[in-house]
Amino acid sequence: MPYCLNPNCGNPHNPQHTGVCHSCNATLKLKNRYWAIKPLGQGGFGKTFLAVDEDLPLKPQCVIKQLYLQDENIAARNKAVQLFKQEALRLQALGEHPQIPRLLAYCEQDQQLYLVQELIVGKSLIEESWQENGEPENKTWELLRGILPVLQYIHEREVIHRDIKPDNIMRCSSDGKLVLIDFGIARLLTKTALLGGATVVGTPEYMAPEQTRGKVLPASDLYSLGVTCLRMLTGVSTIDMFDIFEERWLWREHLPAGVEVSAKLGKILDRLLHPSPRQRYRSATEALKAVNSAMRLLDLVGKPENVQPSEGFNRSFAEQFVPTNWIQRQEAVTIPVQEDTELIPQVQVDFSQLKSYLSRGKWQQADEETWSIMSQLLGKQANNHLSYSEIQNLPCPELELLDMLWVKYSRGKFGFSVQARLYEEVEGEYPQFCELVGWLTYQPKKLAQAFNFSLKAPVGHLPSRCWLSGYHWWRHAGVMAKKIRECGIR
Repeated sequence: MPYCLNPNCGNPHNPQHTGVCHSCNATLKLKNRYWAIKPLGQGGFGKTFLAVDEDLPLKPQCVIKQLYLQDENIAARNKAVQLFKQEALRLQALGEHPQIPRLLAYCEQDQQLYLVQELIVGKSLIEESWQENGEPENKTWELLRGILPVLQYIHEREVIHRDIKPDNIMRCSSDGKLVLIDFGIARLLTKTALLGGATVVGTPEYMAPEQTRGKVLPASDLYSLGVTCLRMLTGVSTIDMFDIFEERWLWREHLPAGVEVSAKLGKILDRLLHPSPRQRYRSATEALKAVNSAMRLLDLVGKPENVQPSEGFNRSFAEQFVPTNWIQRQEAVTIPVQEDTELIPQVQVDFSQLKSYLSRGKWQQADEETWSIMSQLLGKQANNHLSYSEIQNLPCPELELLDMLWVKYSRGKFGFSVQARLYEEVEGEYPQFCELVGWLTYQPKKLAQAFNFSLKAPVGHLPSRCWLSGYHWWRHAGVMAKKIRECGIR
């Protein structure tokens, strides 16, 4: 049954096959094509209706958005209508993205402004409960990887969403993909002054601090996405998770029983939620790179709890130097904000062979593969000797991955971070360091024979220094320890 779009109509329900409202005589068809069927919702910008497209054979359903136009000044109203049409064209172009509803039409009719958009069949995220399926972290990664490319797309076109929240993210019933709805509506409202001069548009509990003060940036969308992740991850109202006295998010305290969040995800969320736009990711592109890099590390390293302590592992001695959180690899990795652009490796290297060797306890083969990987990362032929000065050019994410694999499969006994910790324990005294890790204090002709490629070797014995070259080869320990510290590897 046709539904009247006149906001002042007293009885909007109409019988089938009628062109004008029986109650207020308003025209029922929009652009002589779209019938409203029933209202779907009402918000600060206007009303939303379910509709059908009468011009197409199958009469597909769509959505009509009726936008408020409150300014009674004729000149201001005419200007708003003009800007509305300009902005609608921009929204129409955005609809080329598969995760943005297409704008089918826009018009002014009976002194009201309308948008007609594609109907996304599915449910909004607010209708989902991630705690019930036991995979809140996986769902959070999916949300970030699903929505960040959309933000990247619109931000590159100088459009900011302004109202990202679970209600505005739909999961499509047909393929399960995430779709961002109400796209550009807030921008259109502020640009055209449809709200009578209001400058703050959005949902307060999801807004970035600068947005509540009337200033909106691409980073504001990133903040709102971070808050959305917290809401879905914990199932708790965002209002309850924010400490107004400390002005910080206490979301970890609200994680449901049995729900754990990896250090990688926690670090990304904390940065998305930083109150200062300068300290957030500089763009959706940068945030997406960080997400992809973190997921690549997690996929390759896997869950440490699946690995049993290896034979010959001296836990008490290891823990004297290696904190428990090193062995479990659950700590937050702190990497300076200014270095984040360096977190994405420029060279793609296959780590699967190294992982295979380590998982099977093939320590010598793993040591040789580590040397090969380091050579590749520096653009050199495999197994070329490296100078200590080249260590500084190793990319942090790949160095971290090398370390995580070694630490994981040795249960905290081997790894570059373990060596760095021991080097700092002896305050850089190389002979004492060599004594701790079981290394010679000189370079023999057959260096590989100087190492014990088994778990019976001392803590920090591997990876070896077989890859070293140069007259001042002993300096590598201090340079590597410094590089490990600079990369935030702990």
